[in-house]
Amino acid sequence: MSSTSTATAGPVADSPNRTLHAWWQAAPFTLVFVLFFLIPLGLIVMVSFWDFNEYELLPAFTLRNYFAIFEGCSTLTEHGDFCVSLSTYLSTLKFSLLVWGITLVLGFAVAYFLAFHVRSSGMQTALFILCTVPFWTSNVIRMISWVPLLGRNGLVNQSLQGLGLIETPIEWLLFSDFSVVLAFVHLYTMFMIVPIFNSMMRIDRSLLEAANDAGASGWQTLWNVIVPLCKTGIIIGSIFVITIVMGDFVTIGVMGGQQIASVGKIIQVQTSYLQFPLAAANAVILLAVVLMIIWGLTRLVDIRKEL
Repeated sequence: MSSTSTATAGPVADSPNRTLHAWWQAAPFTLVFVLFFLIPLGLIVMVSFWDFNEYELLPAFTLRNYFAIFEGCSTLTEHGDFCVSLSTYLSTLKFSLLVWGITLVLGFAVAYFLAFHVRSSGMQTALFILCTVPFWTSNVIRMISWVPLLGRNGLVNQSLQGLGLIETPIEWLLFSDFSVVLAFVHLYTMFMIVPIFNSMMRIDRSLLEAANDAGASGWQTLWNVIVPLCKTGIIIGSIFVITIVMGDFVTIGVMGGQQIASVGKIIQVQTSYLQFPLAAANAVILLAVVLMIIWGLTRLVDIRKEL
């Protein structure tokens, strides 16, 4: 009787050796996390409060860098516009939202096709690998490849003129918001496809059969069954795309012809002029904005629980 009571009393507490073993397993990852994330992040935050002049950094606490970023933002300019810093942040958010929306639609469509319309696992693998082909080359090479296509004398303009559809070349195809968004979508759609496809492959197909037997249409099944079960993949893909676009400066610089501002571009320029405290302050503010966006997205679904 006593042995039965002991067996059903509850789970036995982990032994000290087992707990120590678990800590040793986590130690390498913890060390990498501390060395390559927490310490650099702490240094950036520290430098953001330093002063500087034309010649040197002055390790003295000051809020001047943060005040300088949003100087004059309390009122509109004489043309009725926001200050430069606020306009730049809004422009960066605009690109992030546009790219997020387009990549979400494209990524969901591609993942849906691969998961539910391709029956053979071998063909799924082959098509999935085909989607990764652009990642076999550098981002810069993939961006530069758009220049001879979209330029004033590029293939697109020459083809349209040859067909008689336009008389003069279209100027906004390159070095514009359009070309920046196009390059972003080209570069980062895969970051949306992968997590959504992973979520779709985990859906129990009997749920789709049950919805079909209940008389649900294809759109009703998609909206009421598939989309809710793919929320985790959608949120993870959204975090990937938004955080990458928010901090990008190479794509905007190349595809925007160095004419379009972004927060990442401002940080890169300030760094090139050795204004490290000012660049660090901008980086801290950008990080805070990105973390707030991630926090808002993770409120929609508990990623840890779903995974």
